[in-house]
Amino acid sequence: MAVWAAAIGGILLIAVALYIIDIAVSSGKIPRGVQIEGVEIGGMSRSEATRTLADLADTAEENPVTVVAEDQEFTFVPRQAGLTVDLDATVDRVGAQPLNPVTRLTSFFRPRHMSVVTDRDESAFDAALERLREEVDREPVEAEIVLDDGTATLTEPAVGRELDTSVTGAALTSAWFAGTPVEATVEVTPARSDAEQARRVLAETAEPAVASDVVVTGHDGARAVLAPEKMGEVLTFHLDDDARLVPEYDAEAAREILAPQLESTETKARDATVELAGGRPRVVEAVDGERIDWDAVLDDLPALLADDREREAEYVPDEAEFTTEQAEDMGITEVVAEFSTGGFESASGTNIRRVAEQVNGAVVRPGDTFSLNGYTGPRGTAQGYVESGIIKDGRADRAVGGGISQFATTLYNAAYFAGLDDVAHTEHSYYISRYPAGREATVYEGAIDLQFANPFDTGVLIQAVAGSSDVTVRIWGTKQVEVESVNGGRWNSTSPPTVNVSDSDCVASSGSPGFTTSDTRIIRSASSGSEISRETRTVVYDPAPNVVCR
Repeated sequence: MAVWAAAIGGILLIAVALYIIDIAVSSGKIPRGVQIEGVEIGGMSRSEATRTLADLADTAEENPVTVVAEDQEFTFVPRQAGLTVDLDATVDRVGAQPLNPVTRLTSFFRPRHMSVVTDRDESAFDAALERLREEVDREPVEAEIVLDDGTATLTEPAVGRELDTSVTGAALTSAWFAGTPVEATVEVTPARSDAEQARRVLAETAEPAVASDVVVTGHDGARAVLAPEKMGEVLTFHLDDDARLVPEYDAEAAREILAPQLESTETKARDATVELAGGRPRVVEAVDGERIDWDAVLDDLPALLADDREREAEYVPDEAEFTTEQAEDMGITEVVAEFSTGGFESASGTNIRRVAEQVNGAVVRPGDTFSLNGYTGPRGTAQGYVESGIIKDGRADRAVGGGISQFATTLYNAAYFAGLDDVAHTEHSYYISRYPAGREATVYEGAIDLQFANPFDTGVLIQAVAGSSDVTVRIWGTKQVEVESVNGGRWNSTSPPTVNVSDSDCVASSGSPGFTTSDTRIIRSASSGSEISRETRTVVYDPAPNVVCR
């Protein structure tokens, strides 16, 4: 017994001695068995452990971390995201050498695993999470079918997702040093549409529509083709209120593609009109035609695109809107008014003859309004007009179409004495002596127009004839009124200013005074002589300046 006691006592003494020696040897070092992220630092001095961890941190901070969101992967660089290792805090958390003999004994056999302490720059980390959120987040994708260049393409529905930055940020903070992929936490938003339903629409409607040409056959075998490449203009798909893909057919788009191809098989109707022949008006008879009834052809467009693929065009009569009888009833039989002006220079004469040629034969039906600018359209060099003299700011100048105002004045006066209603006209700013004071008009393309309306139950025809130095406009119709013009004289005379001009193209002029005048139009019945209306218009002319060339 004494022997066993002595043996046990000896063992205890040895154990105590080894314990004391172990503490003495380990003093100032990292406790045995300590591992940081799998790296053994136990037994190292604090400085050695710090250097070892610093090397590991440099690598880990620059190594991209993979963030997995469903079937996609994104990268995340820790240091750029504000994640670094706090070396001092990491070493500090290891603690001092343990004094518990059991702990010291088990450290020989069981490692102590610890993680690094992360230092996080909140501003940089939040910005990095926001960038990651922008990459991860997506709206739900709904089913879509597009017909493009003869091919039907289906985009199948896909769920939307939104990154949970709080949970994902915490996971990145705790796992980044190990470099293992981090599973992003996302909130999923399902698509409303159904993939199976979309596939059925693709197979049953979209793909058959682009399988081959759709043909409409007209007279004499003429063919209009709606090719698969154009089908996307006619057939589209959208989601209905129940998120089901449904086809939408555009018959007007189909008509725009097909109709021009069969236009030559149609006979256009022509309205009756009145024209001058041999110096006298005569009725040009209306002509009825034949047109394709595209509403009937495209009535069942879904069937045409799905099964029929070919259809015969249906032709129907195309009747003239203005008949021969209506033209004959317009009563264009005599000259009811005419007016002439003259004294224009050569280039202006070119323009006056051109506009007279365009307007000659114009018919104004009962109740209709005639617009000079609207009837002629643009009056530029492409339409046969040339540069000619104009008056600009009281001075001589030149512009394409100069001289048109003389024709406008002539036409205005003819309409005036025919008793037509004045809808719009503008006098010149400066008085031009060859025109009646207060009874003249100017025009400017796109800005100033001459317009008059036909108030009678009979039509009128405009005859315009221009020679080398004069122009005459006659209004043909049925004479129903007599028109008298009474000028009110001139008053409020204003003196012309003097303008000094140094331009090389200056043209001197003596100017003229401005004044105010008026014109009263009195309209009486041609049959009874009774007064129908009396209207006075007051006009103020500016003084034309004296131009002195320097």
